[in-house]
Amino acid sequence: MADRSGGDERVSTTADRERANDADDDPISDADPLPDDLDDAGVDEEVKRRLREAYLNDEENALIVTRVRSVGDRVAVEMRPPHGDATHTERFDAPRDGSLQESEEFLEFLEAAGVSPLDVDELVGTRVPATYDPETGWKVDAAYRGESEVESENRLAAARDWLWTYRAWLLAALLVGGELAFVAVIILLYG
Repeated sequence: MADRSGGDERVSTTADRERANDADDDPISDADPLPDDLDDAGVDEEVKRRLREAYLNDEENALIVTRVRSVGDRVAVEMRPPHGDATHTERFDAPRDGSLQESEEFLEFLEAAGVSPLDVDELVGTRVPATYDPETGWKVDAAYRGESEVESENRLAAARDWLWTYRAWLLAALLVGGELAFVAVIILLYG
């Protein structure tokens, strides 16, 4: 029987083979100082900008509320990314005349953040889901902006009002367009 104890035999690993190859090639190690010609190389500004945008975009897709303040008849909620210095501000109608009905969007924002209107101090430090677009900047998640069924109903009501306001013009456009289409069909058939 063969002795399988492996006493004197050495098992070669990938790291051992790499070290053996490195010894032959005489590479630059991390402990060696950098050559003088690399000191002025620098990093391209485009690379820095792209890395920064990607880092801010991929960090957590969240903004942190840093300040809540009153600006005239509006409430401004200032936010920043977790590791960035850029700020994003959302503005909501503030309560007036002792009624919360005018600030429904702000109440929905507080509700989505899990903060009571009586404890607005707890809003500072809250993480708000958001997305970053290099062209338009930060956009807070729709649930936190108060965009709900109410807004879609408001859009439908606005479209209905617009149609009712311009109904005479729309009727005229349909009549003229219909006549032109009829004339075009007649020309094609008999022309």
